[in-house]
Amino acid sequence: MKSIERELHCPVCEEMVKQPIVLPCMHSVCVLCAAEVLVQRGYPPPELPPEPNTPTSSPITRSPRQTRRPPPKTDRLDRVIRTVCGTHPGRRRKDTPPVIMLFPCPTCGKDVELGERGLADCLRNLTLERIVERYRHTVSLGSMAVMCQFCKPPQALEATKGCADCRSNFCNECFKLYHPWGTPRAQHEHILPTHSFRPKVLVCVEHEQERLQFYCRSCQRLLCPLCKLRRAHSGHKIMPIALSYQTLKEKITKEMNYILANQESVQAQITQVESGIAQTEVHSTVAKEQLNQCVSELRGVLAERQGALAMFLEGARAQRAGTLNAQFSEKQSLLENAALLTYTQELLKETDQSCFVQAARVTHNRLVKAIENLQHFSLSADPSFRHFQMDVSRELKALSSMDFIQAPLAPVIDTQKTLAYDQLYLCWRLPQDSAPAWHYSVEYQRKVGSSGSNGTHCSWQHLDDVGGTSAVIDKLEMDSVYVLRVRGCNKAGFGEYSEEVYLHTPPAPVLSFCLDSRWGLHAERVALGKGQTYARSVPGMTLLQAADRALTSCHLTSDLLVADVSITQGRHYWACSVEPGSYLVKVGVGIEAKLQEWFHLPQDMASPRYDPDSGHDSGAEDAQDSPPPFCFLTMGMGKILLPKCGTSNTSTGLLTAPLPPRLGLCLDFEKGRLTFYDAHSLRVLWEGTVDCSAPVCPAFCFIGGGALQLQEQIANRSTEQNPPRRVTIQTRATDAGH
Repeated sequence: MKSIERELHCPVCEEMVKQPIVLPCMHSVCVLCAAEVLVQRGYPPPELPPEPNTPTSSPITRSPRQTRRPPPKTDRLDRVIRTVCGTHPGRRRKDTPPVIMLFPCPTCGKDVELGERGLADCLRNLTLERIVERYRHTVSLGSMAVMCQFCKPPQALEATKGCADCRSNFCNECFKLYHPWGTPRAQHEHILPTHSFRPKVLVCVEHEQERLQFYCRSCQRLLCPLCKLRRAHSGHKIMPIALSYQTLKEKITKEMNYILANQESVQAQITQVESGIAQTEVHSTVAKEQLNQCVSELRGVLAERQGALAMFLEGARAQRAGTLNAQFSEKQSLLENAALLTYTQELLKETDQSCFVQAARVTHNRLVKAIENLQHFSLSADPSFRHFQMDVSRELKALSSMDFIQAPLAPVIDTQKTLAYDQLYLCWRLPQDSAPAWHYSVEYQRKVGSSGSNGTHCSWQHLDDVGGTSAVIDKLEMDSVYVLRVRGCNKAGFGEYSEEVYLHTPPAPVLSFCLDSRWGLHAERVALGKGQTYARSVPGMTLLQAADRALTSCHLTSDLLVADVSITQGRHYWACSVEPGSYLVKVGVGIEAKLQEWFHLPQDMASPRYDPDSGHDSGAEDAQDSPPPFCFLTMGMGKILLPKCGTSNTSTGLLTAPLPPRLGLCLDFEKGRLTFYDAHSLRVLWEGTVDCSAPVCPAFCFIGGGALQLQEQIANRSTEQNPPRRVTIQTRATDAGH
């Protein structure tokens, strides 16, 4: 019986289990140990059952001839008052939602969900308690003497009986005294003396006094008749507890008999394990000799490596030897009918069906695994050491090609991401075969004079210790050309410079604004992106109806977007990109009042007079001497329409050019001139006039489907734009951030 002791230990306290409970993972722990673990995890202390040494119904605390109802507890009175005084009769108001407790099972290493009631939902493992009781009476009977609880201390006698109903231990005289003939106490069930009293049968934790009579194979839980009727178990395979008891008992008996009948196979496997241990020692010795022979070729420069590899090999040998020794001990225990088989034999003595089914699941799984290991036996570790052969050809080649560390190669500038707007943004990467760089140094200078070879430069300025592969340079002068270069640095020092890149800053301070669609005639077709810097127009039913009347010279309607700022003074620059697949998009500026009047009031859209860019942007038919109230440039299908300077805006006076990736606009309010640029090179595309006698705002017009994106400021790449705002610039901007 001593070999069964390790099966009866609690995995938390590593002592003999006391009042064990069954967790949802089918492993058992002491109820007090489980409570301590939950408290350590920060859960509130659970309500535990009374201690077995202080029974609540023992004759010491309660007379056998009198029954007195205990007074109600204060907390119970408070709960009743709160329930009665609630707003809904019969409904208890909960202060906080129930806490789902997670218990870290030390056996399986998983966090097991206990449910809302915590440990109260876990059944006691009565079978394990009975096995522990039989073990103590068999092995340690002399030291486990139980004294009578009703004898006076000077003449206390050893208990001979225990009463399961009174939950107390008695000597013969005291038992007769408290259980007289002809009284209901004479019918109490008497058991052997014990320090831990258990209930007679398992009852449902949710429905009191309901016995567990069914077993759900789908949920692997014991059910009472009321639990069986729940909707949660509809469609599950539920069987009577007697059938489950008989089936499981037959399986475990057959599995144990199989292991006992194959002791010769166990002995043969033990012999094979012993041979594997011997071969491990032999092959490890051979591998160590080969290791010493290979390391001797590199002894001049790698003498310390031999010891490291020897330690690695020794660790592998020790690990495999330990694994094989553990396998040897396991097979030896099966041969000697120790521990598990002894525990199983004791388990089969259980006659209570529900208790047996509850406690036998884990034993059944362990026996199945033991049979699988017996049938599909293989060494738990490889004794050959064939993976410890060395090939030092690559190391010898590396040693012969050793050289000094090299500085990083010249970085490559990413021209697609490098740009100049409100600040300079420089992006680069190292070549593939370059040595790594610890940090970078960015240098830049402003070019003074002409852009040819005669131009002079200012002194180089530095940005040192740049950690990433990009840098931002601020405090720049407008309408200037800057030269930039970068080089990497590591332990060997600085590497070569990259090729110089030239960036042209905008001709005026950058204007920051968002899009505002409240003036558009068909704003429901225009969608703005996050931050209101992106706009997309989707043609709808109105466009289809207009296209159907195209033969009657009906012009298509347009959707207008304006900026949420208006300009009254100064020079300002902004940039945007138009999607190449757009049908027609017009970009420009206009007088705020005129745009609001034309696009907000109903009008005859069949007349080309009101189209902002119908082939005569200037509106010269009204007044030849006054500038037009708007100025737009038309783009569509990857092309840009450029009117010829000095000619009338007719079909013969228009040119097309490829649409640049980014379009820049510069408005000089005092001069009333709007200049369009290729924003990448700041090459002038076209220049027009506009009436600036009133506040002017940037405007964008969609005809058909299209999309555009405002150029985001480099300084605000990681910040989100605020909701739409409406401001007016009254003073001349002198800062590049305005």
